[in-house]
Amino acid sequence: MHQLKLYQYSYHPVPFDQQLSDLKAIDFLPGRFDTMKINKVFAVFINKLFPEQHSTSALLETMDRLLVNEHTTLKALYETEHFTLLTTDFYNLALQLLGFEIDVDFKLAQGGEFLSNLGLPLLKTPELLTTKAQLVTAFYYLLCLRTKNGQNYLDVLANRGFFNQFFKSRTPQFVLFNGRLQATFDANTTIREIVYVQSDLDTDEDGQYDLLETTIFRPKATAYNLKVPALYTANPYFKGTNDMTAALHDVNINLAVKPATEPTITSALPPVLQIDQPVTLKTPAVKSETETAEITSTEDNIYSLNDYFLARGLATVYAGGIGTRHSDGIRTSGSPAETLSTTAIIEWLHGDRLAFTNKTDHIAIKAWWCNGNVAMTGKSYLGTMATAAATTGVPGLKAIISESAISSWYDYYRDHGLVVAPEDCQGEDCDVLAIDTFSRLKDAADYQRIKPVFDKTLLALTKGQDRNSGNYNDFWAIRNYRTNVKNIKCAVLLVHGLNDWNVKLRNPEKLWRTLREADIPAKMFLHQGQHVYMNNIRSIDFNDMVNLWLTDKLLGFPNHSDTILPKVLIQDNAQPETWHHYQDWCADSDPKRQYYLVGNELTTQPKNSSIQTYVDDGAATFLKGDRDEHAWTRAIMADHSTYATNRLQYKSQPLDHELYIDGNPILTVQIASSTDHGLLSAMLVDYGQAKRLLANPSIIERTGLKLGYNWQSEDLKEFQLTPKTSAYKLITKGHINLQNRASLRFNQTVTPDHFYTVHFELQPTHYHLLKNHQIGLILYSTDMGMTLRSSEVIHYQIDLADCRLEIPYRR
Repeated sequence: MHQLKLYQYSYHPVPFDQQLSDLKAIDFLPGRFDTMKINKVFAVFINKLFPEQHSTSALLETMDRLLVNEHTTLKALYETEHFTLLTTDFYNLALQLLGFEIDVDFKLAQGGEFLSNLGLPLLKTPELLTTKAQLVTAFYYLLCLRTKNGQNYLDVLANRGFFNQFFKSRTPQFVLFNGRLQATFDANTTIREIVYVQSDLDTDEDGQYDLLETTIFRPKATAYNLKVPALYTANPYFKGTNDMTAALHDVNINLAVKPATEPTITSALPPVLQIDQPVTLKTPAVKSETETAEITSTEDNIYSLNDYFLARGLATVYAGGIGTRHSDGIRTSGSPAETLSTTAIIEWLHGDRLAFTNKTDHIAIKAWWCNGNVAMTGKSYLGTMATAAATTGVPGLKAIISESAISSWYDYYRDHGLVVAPEDCQGEDCDVLAIDTFSRLKDAADYQRIKPVFDKTLLALTKGQDRNSGNYNDFWAIRNYRTNVKNIKCAVLLVHGLNDWNVKLRNPEKLWRTLREADIPAKMFLHQGQHVYMNNIRSIDFNDMVNLWLTDKLLGFPNHSDTILPKVLIQDNAQPETWHHYQDWCADSDPKRQYYLVGNELTTQPKNSSIQTYVDDGAATFLKGDRDEHAWTRAIMADHSTYATNRLQYKSQPLDHELYIDGNPILTVQIASSTDHGLLSAMLVDYGQAKRLLANPSIIERTGLKLGYNWQSEDLKEFQLTPKTSAYKLITKGHINLQNRASLRFNQTVTPDHFYTVHFELQPTHYHLLKNHQIGLILYSTDMGMTLRSSEVIHYQIDLADCRLEIPYRR
């Protein structure tokens, strides 16, 4: 039977004085605590744990259902005058309160052992709780523990009404417990409003500053003079998307031959296009000022982490940015203009920029309810804009939680001189994405006015992205946020899926390295998901960790979150519900293991080798079939494959011990093409029968993650093992254009049948290889899910004598 695990990195023991202070803050500690007997203190504490019970009889009936030990119910202990409580009995009670069942989950005599196996901390108390101080410590500990559904117990009590007496306060304030914000705000009374923030841009060329529609969800407590921080999600999809199918580029075309170009001296920073520059226009005169918005938002939140914090007193702000519905401007897919439209909202929240109640009357409105501190959240494009904003150093931005985010758009749509699509997005590019997110198109009259400008911008995007070459150029350079990392002044948390082939792992890895080189503090959480959030994964206390971190960054509460929370947190791929914490990822100091290609083997010692060949003609077979890109990926890795002639396969000897790959595998190949162009792709594969984690987390309990009292909920999920074993799994892969073997910017010629050395990094990873498994390497060319699918038949030769694979690993 699988052992449930509940990691709790956010919990930290505090001194007794802090325990008393925290318990008073949540109205848990009785006012007469100093003079009360221990049994009376115990009774008060127990009463607090059942906020739904409003009579003594109802309370006693509930307590009579719980065992303290095999001879005593909680009711009996509650009513006794001769109070005695063993630590083991307290564990029995605590586990039942946390949702665990006796004889189903744990045995009465083994509560402490069960808690340890869960990964939860234990009390550091004597075997017998004999003093009020020990009782305080025990119940403080209980309130911090994670329940069977993964939430901490105090959050579960909040969902049951524990904090409802705080909802009606006319002098609201933030309430902290164990360094974290508590759900003392009624999220159902949230004030929802819309304003229009004035940018410094005129991307739609109408002679007026682009106004940006901004949606605000703020606690009702702000009406009673509470200043609150804001969670800001820059979401280009917030106002809807367009069908971009017709705009997708044809990928069933031949790889172009690129003219040879010589390296030239270029400026470190490429020129910024006019559309991406701030403009100087006549600022409209402010006719009046108000604190009351004119428009009520009817939109829903789109991220449950933001909903979680609404119940804890933080405001949530959404803005689509330029070119989105009800805003001005044009979409430009990751350009400096999109960054400036993102930071404009932060500047308004910080008190440094104008906003208006509507787009015509020039009635100014300030973010008077905000304390000026902002954190950005969001995944994918949303997280990308958080990264972009951080690299400007904009005042007021205190933290970003950048999930599955792009750090360089070249690394999203290209790879080593090739057009390489994100997974399941063949044919997409910057121009297509601009169409997708240009939601102004949904309003006919608005679109009609700006269509000529949008069409012109779209042509510029198509030209700049240069699908004909796949090279790095100035278009991509201004979309590389890593060049401005030195400007970052906020705290950084990067979150990414180790199986994300949409935003590939080179994006967080190169950003992580750049942050490390710039000595900018940051944290990295890597889960086993694809392109997904991780805040509803049961085994890890993500929400609690972020709560601790943001309480520090946004409220300035000295809870030592930087030292309490792990710097790098990585979920294991071979063992379910298992997380490891480290000091680094992709460390330069990691040792490297060299493999050589001999016959069909990967060997640790070089030997005399031969020349091997494969043919790249699999596109015809693929296009005649069902065109399932995932099925093709599985097929090319299989020992007996339909595409066997389209690849070369190598395997190591079975490993005599487990191995943790950590970083970028580096491949050196001596290759010749039968024509004047070509590409090389490579997959690193885990071969060995095993039950592996499912690609997507399974739903453990629908709506099982409650975010506040009578408030939103989220499905509770976990990565689970497949019911059957499989023979292999992709670890990572990479691609390179043979004409870009020396540079991403410049091309070299390829002479048919002439051997060239290509040396390139595969996508980074962290992967746990089990004992007796084999490391596999697949060499091929066309990747049906990512590269262009050429109809050419190209023959490739590989000189194994000059090939090697370098794998970084963690000791």
